[in-house]
Amino acid sequence: MKREIEAYPLQWPEGWPRTPSDQIDSSRFKVTPDAARRGMLEEIRRLVGHWIYRREDVIVSTNLRLRQDGEPYAAQRQPEDRGVAVYFQYKDRPMVFACDRWDQIHDNMHAIAKTIEALRGIERWGASDMLERAFTGFIALEHIPTAPWEKVLQLGERNGESNGDWLAKAERQYRILRKDAHPDHGGSTQALQMMQEAIKQAREALS
Repeated sequence: MKREIEAYPLQWPEGWPRTPSDQIDSSRFKVTPDAARRGMLEEIRRLVGHWIYRREDVIVSTNLRLRQDGEPYAAQRQPEDRGVAVYFQYKDRPMVFACDRWDQIHDNMHAIAKTIEALRGIERWGASDMLERAFTGFIALEHIPTAPWEKVLQLGERNGESNGDWLAKAERQYRILRKDAHPDHGGSTQALQMMQEAIKQAREALS
């Protein structure tokens, strides 16, 4: 686990869309903050199973202030951003689950726990292939090895093209290369995410 991921303040995972403020709702979960946190950690423990599990390698990131022992202070007001992101290792891969759909942090934790519980159900029914595919979207982008986006997108030399023309070429290359990078077409999760990160960097640099 890369330790630059902090528990406080909230480290929302790269590439995950945020829930628009007008779509955040009050949940009907009947769970206390402590029970929600413990339940989420227990679902991670069950998911990891016989793989190495150490609680200190699970990073629960929110905008709740923390005590010296890493636990949140009791009786805090809910911060403006109630999102939750939890980072951990699964089969030697960095994983992240995040939720900001609900207006209470503990409800978002409970939603993450129920999501992991549902995914574990896939494994219980013997569909391990489906479980691996389901986890494709939960690989933490922060752990992807970095390379210059020009190299990842195989752009070659830039011969005086304007930013607009260079970005258009990057977008074309991305559309061509992402198909081969996809796990369904002989690529890998890491290759696809490197491609996605490269086009994101290109858009930021050239827009």
